[in-house]
Amino acid sequence: MSVAANVVIILIALLHFYFLVLEMFLWDKPAGLRAFAQTAEQAAASKVLAANQGLYNGFLAAGLLWGVSLGREGTDIQVFFLCCVLIAGIYGAATANRKILFVQAIPAAIGLVLVLLT
Repeated sequence: MSVAANVVIILIALLHFYFLVLEMFLWDKPAGLRAFAQTAEQAAASKVLAANQGLYNGFLAAGLLWGVSLGREGTDIQVFFLCCVLIAGIYGAATANRKILFVQAIPAAIGLVLVLLT
């Protein structure tokens, strides 16, 4: 497993743990309101949905770290979870905010290429 692939995957995992924190715990706080450009009323109305979404982001992060922890034997797990992140990023960019393509999908694509090249 290349060091570059591991670094990219770990950074993507950390990013998704950050999303977990934002969506589960800070959604209706100033940091969450700023991050998602929402009003307090919008955040209150969608808080439960955001927490559910945050939990899924945590599962993605855990899966990526699990794959890295297994070394070469974790390649299939890394590929699976990177594909999940990539598909979620493309879908999010198409349906919610184009910025998601750059924050989520492109890093996942880079990680996938790095894993597949090793």
